[in-house]
Amino acid sequence: MSLDAARKVLEIEARAILDLVPRIDGSFERAVEWLFGCPGRVVVTGMGKSGFIAQKISATFASTGTPSLYLHPVEAIHGDLGRIVKGDAVLAISNSGDTGEILSLVPAVKRLGSPLVSLTGNQRSPLAAASDVHLDVSIREEACPLGLAPTASTTAALAMGDALAMALIERRGFTVDDFAVLHPGGQLGKKLLRVEDKMHTGEDVPRVHLQAKMKDVLFEMTRKRLGMTTVVDDRGRLRGILSDGDLRRQMERHGYALLDRTAEECMTPKPILVGRRELATAALDLMESRKITVLVVADPDGKVEGVVHLHDLWKTEMI
Repeated sequence: MSLDAARKVLEIEARAILDLVPRIDGSFERAVEWLFGCPGRVVVTGMGKSGFIAQKISATFASTGTPSLYLHPVEAIHGDLGRIVKGDAVLAISNSGDTGEILSLVPAVKRLGSPLVSLTGNQRSPLAAASDVHLDVSIREEACPLGLAPTASTTAALAMGDALAMALIERRGFTVDDFAVLHPGGQLGKKLLRVEDKMHTGEDVPRVHLQAKMKDVLFEMTRKRLGMTTVVDDRGRLRGILSDGDLRRQMERHGYALLDRTAEECMTPKPILVGRRELATAALDLMESRKITVLVVADPDGKVEGVVHLHDLWKTEMI
């Protein structure tokens, strides 16, 4: 019985979202333009369960390039109306469209000249009538068996808020790099790390000249502890690499005579490179697929900018 009830909830809420699709029309486009065009912030407000939805929508706006804050309507009428300033836009959420605390904010919003966008389940409600743009988030029925608890109605409002946020991402030209700036921590931040965030640079990069003797190559590899060294020419351009594996193969072939050979004679030319702006996760995938432990980062002229090691990227994945 409980499984049937749960399935029914999901079916009702899924239908509530699908019913919104035909309503993405000119009104939705105007709402996006109002929110995009405001020079201030998008102030999102709602009461009760709609207030929790408003908080989530505001957080999504803020994390995707649209400055936003949540305003509790009761706190607003007791002094927090000052949080709304000229240049802000207001997004109000009320299923009935007749929530007294929300309606009490309307005169102040109008005095400031702030655009008012509303999400309601009643197109003929006072809030809808007072709005510059109204978006219909009405539903056929709540998923609650009593028809009382906000369920499908809050799901529909949340989905419409997400649709606004994603449309604003496209309108702003918000990029993965922008997203990374706003999400430096947590799992999202790790997924958006770039190679340049993890690579070894400057004096930490193993580097020898083409004509360096292999005994000097061994010293450089031991000193830098990355299991390899880059091999560069007089202009600092990458010509090849020498890895621990290269050393073993050369030792089997030449024995102790290896020490008198040059880096150029022993190196692997044309190593696999990665760009400094490549995602660290993509670099990790490349290393694991090619069964290598280090990638060299070079600029367009072939000059070595850094090296990134498999272990550094594994640490990023595990933290």
